[in-house]
Amino acid sequence: MTLAKEVKQGIISDYKRQDNDTGSPEVQIALLTKRITQLTEHLRSHKHDESSRRGLLKMVGQRRSLLAYLRRKDYQRFIAITDKLNMRRK
Repeated sequence: MTLAKEVKQGIISDYKRQDNDTGSPEVQIALLTKRITQLTEHLRSHKHDESSRRGLLKMVGQRRSLLAYLRRKDYQRFIAITDKLNMRRK
């Protein structure tokens, strides 16, 4: 369940902060969000796929920690990424 190369490049180009940026928290959060939505759709039709469910929970936890980091370090960037991805804030 990986992202297609074109989709991944599109997400990176939308959320990057500099030209060769692939590892900023914004890019990582956007990629994780896309993969989480894909896995959620997969699990709606395959309810008993427990290994994918475990991977989904790990991704959600990783995204949550990245959001917490971004919120601590730069609150304006946190607000911007959550608005752009239509995510709820705590």
